[in-house]
Amino acid sequence: MKQSDGPIGRPGLNTINQQPRVRQPSGARPRVVIVGAGLIGLAIAWRLSQRGASVVLYDQGEAGRGASHAAAGMLAACAEAEPGEGALVTLCRNSQARWPGFASELEAETGLSVDLRTEGTLVVAPTADDRARLHHQLELQREWKLPTEWISPAELRRREPHLAPMTGAMFCAEDHQVDNRKVVAALLAAVRARGIAIHEHTPVREIAVNGGRISHLIVDGGEHVTADHVVLAAGPWSRSIAGVPAEARVPVRPIKGLMLSLQMPVAMPILHHVLWAPGVYLVPRLDGRLLIGATVEEKGFDTTVTAGGVLALLEAAWRALPTIEELPVADMWVGHRPGSRDDAPIIGESGVAGLIHATGHHRNGVLLAPLTADAVAGLVLDGVSDPAIAGFGIDRFAANVAA
Repeated sequence: MKQSDGPIGRPGLNTINQQPRVRQPSGARPRVVIVGAGLIGLAIAWRLSQRGASVVLYDQGEAGRGASHAAAGMLAACAEAEPGEGALVTLCRNSQARWPGFASELEAETGLSVDLRTEGTLVVAPTADDRARLHHQLELQREWKLPTEWISPAELRRREPHLAPMTGAMFCAEDHQVDNRKVVAALLAAVRARGIAIHEHTPVREIAVNGGRISHLIVDGGEHVTADHVVLAAGPWSRSIAGVPAEARVPVRPIKGLMLSLQMPVAMPILHHVLWAPGVYLVPRLDGRLLIGATVEEKGFDTTVTAGGVLALLEAAWRALPTIEELPVADMWVGHRPGSRDDAPIIGESGVAGLIHATGHHRNGVLLAPLTADAVAGLVLDGVSDPAIAGFGIDRFAANVAA
């Protein structure tokens, strides 16, 4: 199911949460436990720590090695805009605008680059049918006043001379990219420098609730951990944690994605822009890696790299960029996106006092990290919900959330 163009629910109204918002007393140092140490959880921890909160993270695996490690790092708010997703596009554009400041701040604090690249994104049209489809998409994007434009085959060839013949392309000037693995490394450095404890390989088994408020967490081994606030940012594992009432249990599932990377000559890359072609996207890195992705498969937490998946990606990539056949294969991997029922994130109050959701980001986890971190920090420390996340809480599923 896709999201409607209009607001999802009414901003400011939470049909589940009957608990009053409480502003943190002046001078208090709230203790916040974040469940999930991926890019979203780390970004939230960083923001909270900057504002004086005491933060602890728990992750069932190694920090930053889930979907955050498997992603491509595209900030594709415009290229991925689809009919019926006006509210989601607005949310993504909001976070996209925050990325330059977020990246600069993180790099300044850590001294580590996140490789924010601003060449933009090309969506190519190999055939007349593809061109017609893209022109239709471009009309929609113009209605939404998105910064996209059509470029001719000659101009496309000038920008990317190694491409196969195309009928033209849509250029998304503000759809940039970051190296998501470098973002994770920088966030890890930032939170550790601030003394934030990250408990890796320590699953949270249960979030105990008493009287409509979180009581404590039970982690692997039986230890009870108390907190003033718990942020659920466990990606596709968010639904599996026990103790959360049915109405606050997020409808999130794993969506398998297979990706691979080839190695380009660093001094002579064959691609400079992020490229979308039928059935595939290609993302060039500064170190010469060329990421090719990604399959979309409903196979639970399956981690198998299949010949069929690799073949489909390579064939689609080769049709757009034939010179890849000369490049060595560097790596292949599988990740699991946290998908919600409407492919939109679940950010906000849960209906249980002290429990906040920050999950279900699907393909937009990297893109939405700055906004999610800011919004959650505002909820925890100020008791104020950012208008940007209105309609993206769990209350939009209230009619059938327990299903």
